[in-house]
Amino acid sequence: MYLFFKKCVLLLFIAFPVFSQNQTPASLEAPLQVREQGQITGDPFWRQALGGAVMSLPSVQVQSAVVALDGGNIRAYSTIGTPLWSYSARGRISPYVTRSREGTSYISRTNGIFIAVNRAGREIWRRQLSAPLSAKVVIGWDSRLFIPTEGKMYCFTASGTQLWTRTFEAPYSIAPMLDRNGGVILSLSNNEVYRVDPFGNAHVWMLSNTPAALLSIEQQQVVVLYIDGTIEVLGLHEDWYMSALGETHLSVLPRLPARPLAAAAYENNIAITMNNGAVALLSMDERRIIWTADSHIREIINNRSVPATEVEMLFDERGIYVLNKDGATAFSHNGIRLWFKFLQNAAAIPAFGNDGVLYSGGIDWILYAYRIEDRILPERISIYGPVPENIYGLGRPRPIYRPIFPYSENETRVKLQQIGSAINAGMIGGNEPEWKSFLLTLSAGEEPLLLRIAALDLLGRIGSQETIPHLVNIFRNDNEPLIRVSAVNAIGRIGVDPQGIAIQSFLHSITQGTRDEQVLTAIASATGTLCRFSGPPLSEIGVRILTLLTATDQPPAARRQANRELASL
Repeated sequence: MYLFFKKCVLLLFIAFPVFSQNQTPASLEAPLQVREQGQITGDPFWRQALGGAVMSLPSVQVQSAVVALDGGNIRAYSTIGTPLWSYSARGRISPYVTRSREGTSYISRTNGIFIAVNRAGREIWRRQLSAPLSAKVVIGWDSRLFIPTEGKMYCFTASGTQLWTRTFEAPYSIAPMLDRNGGVILSLSNNEVYRVDPFGNAHVWMLSNTPAALLSIEQQQVVVLYIDGTIEVLGLHEDWYMSALGETHLSVLPRLPARPLAAAAYENNIAITMNNGAVALLSMDERRIIWTADSHIREIINNRSVPATEVEMLFDERGIYVLNKDGATAFSHNGIRLWFKFLQNAAAIPAFGNDGVLYSGGIDWILYAYRIEDRILPERISIYGPVPENIYGLGRPRPIYRPIFPYSENETRVKLQQIGSAINAGMIGGNEPEWKSFLLTLSAGEEPLLLRIAALDLLGRIGSQETIPHLVNIFRNDNEPLIRVSAVNAIGRIGVDPQGIAIQSFLHSITQGTRDEQVLTAIASATGTLCRFSGPPLSEIGVRILTLLTATDQPPAARRQANRELASL
């Protein structure tokens, strides 16, 4: 009988594939108690002693995991358990570590010193903030950083230039998260919800109830899940909304049967974990809950009679994942519970990687890795990591902001001084799209040489990875050596080259016989900067470039700079 039951379950699993969206789900009024797969048991496939207690969930990126420890260290391990590097902040740190797609780790000391550590464990820059991190750093599409501290948010470029700050009148109640427009959404303890765009402009809603979770969905809308189970969708205009609390011209959303703890969105569906341990899938298209199911949290609540608290959720092509200190559960899109795993003595919420590995830091100062799934999340990969889901459009002049040249030289010079002063003050803010359009147009135009050089210098100071192709194009095609030098210097200041197009262009230029001493010296300097900032894999090509530049037939200044850069690596 038992074998017959197992065969039936297997046939059901085959009949309802993980990614099927064509099943007829049960409604909330008659919830489907889903077909359940079993508990994952067994030993981890690797473990590593950490030398300290894990402070927060591991950050998994670029085929490695980084953990922050209570002793002020962060440590990195490969997905097969090989220790990669360790970095000491030389002081206590906040319990948050975030990694960019380049593999750069961002942490802060408790005295407000914010530190960037590259994927090889080397500190590349630090800045003094008014307070330490109060939540995880959010990484924008072009690797800009949204940095939350008590009562304030900073925005920095990947190379550490401050773009803007915004002050809040109350502490965060829901930590900032990336929205679908490349900015962030958050809520404050005074029930204000903010949508802050990439350039610091904010839209604010004042809520009449206490939110438990926020989500960004299509059409620039924000979904608010309240502690009483009601759901509201906010639009960009104050007079447009749909709510479960009152009659509107739009469909009413259902009320959740319990308090929401966490939520995650994929396409136009929202997965929600509630404090009774149940998980629900809400269809925004159908305006209803299409299935509910029990996670591992429900069993823990039943056994221990304790409420669930902090929960993290993932929702992607593979399915829905619910994680807390007690374990993890996975569901398919159509409600099949694929597996669940209990964790013993976890010090923080575990992390589930795109490679199907569950990483958990224990109170015994050991990092455990459990191979749970063989499925790997399909992603568009650059030489660094996942390609960002969108762009800000900062790599070419926007038609709406395109300046009409010729300006007078004096007008252009005044504009450049204005931009430079704002950069020095860290107050680019909402001017960024217009000013970048101005600088992009000026740098590639027929304006006087010194003005073009000044524009390229400013682009390097506030540039994003989106401007790299523009700068590479100038380097390849401009006939003026000083302009080519300025373009190379700007690339070095930006520091990130996620597609590898800049460093490949440097290599091609050298192998094709470029002999200009100033250009080659600039290439050596920028190559060393890119290697120090980004680490491998750029450093492999970078070392080759620098080695070529140390040859005796290269210009003396270029040889000296290349040797200095190699020594620094």
